[in-house]
Amino acid sequence: MPAKKSKKGPTKGSGGKGRRSLEAKSGTLPAEQRHWYDGKQRRKSAKAQSSHAGGQDGPRRERSPDRPDNSDLLIGRNPVVEALRAGMPATRLFLANSLDPDDRVNEAAKMAGAQGVDVVEVPRSELDRRCESNGLPGAVHQGIVLQVRPYQYWAAEGLLDKALGADTPALIVALDGVTDPHNLGAIARSAAAFGAHGLLIPERRAAGVTMTSWKTSAGTLAKLPVAQATNLTRALEAYKKAGLFVAGLDAGGDTDLPELELATGPLVIVVGAEGKGLSRLVRETCDVVASIPINGAESLNASVAAGVSLYEVARRRRAQA
Repeated sequence: MPAKKSKKGPTKGSGGKGRRSLEAKSGTLPAEQRHWYDGKQRRKSAKAQSSHAGGQDGPRRERSPDRPDNSDLLIGRNPVVEALRAGMPATRLFLANSLDPDDRVNEAAKMAGAQGVDVVEVPRSELDRRCESNGLPGAVHQGIVLQVRPYQYWAAEGLLDKALGADTPALIVALDGVTDPHNLGAIARSAAAFGAHGLLIPERRAAGVTMTSWKTSAGTLAKLPVAQATNLTRALEAYKKAGLFVAGLDAGGDTDLPELELATGPLVIVVGAEGKGLSRLVRETCDVVASIPINGAESLNASVAAGVSLYEVARRRRAQA
């Protein structure tokens, strides 16, 4: 059977339109002028590793079932620059093509390149799509988005070993059901400022390390270990067996914080949940429950209480030195 003849006529040329559509748009730098691509292939073969050791004593990967790629996004020029300055573990920096010249964008691109972070130019519509798929619909990303690796949590045993091996008496801050990521970030900032060796948080029903807590911590979460415990009470019991004292913070405490004699020894400070305070089992596990003397208010915010307590511990330790 003879083949059917095509009904299509001769194909017309594009008149150069196809070629012009492939040319660089205004504002897009040629590849040779994109300084952040220098040595890109070399950096790919020598990716920066996590600062924490692996295995049981090292960090564990946070699972985020609501995000298919198991990653978070940080948006905006100032937050991205601050995150890169703090060494936040990032995998990719997205820049909208045709961005207006900006010192913060240039600094972010340079730091990303120096840290081995891939720098990718994409249309603004792609940034909008990524923000929406990560729970940030309509976000004002200012043409710059940083993709961050999931936080690597430490094992409770690893944090204990780190604290016991330090040059100063062990000091760990445990959070008993603190659910506000702002509080987690603020407590991390105070913990780093007053010499704590890390945070211990429950694995469930508590705030984890998110973009909100990253920003609130002002970069300290890039250096301060955070460990997760499947059962906080059992973890505290293990810390006690290892020689640490456990002091809870609660309005109805056994003693006032300035009279806490345990402050100069190896110590775990337990901060209770916002409003509810310490849970029953955790309170019963504490060697002592201390109160912060206050007037004019019934209670303090969890992060404020943690900051005051850590300052008092640091003050007493300096006085003894």
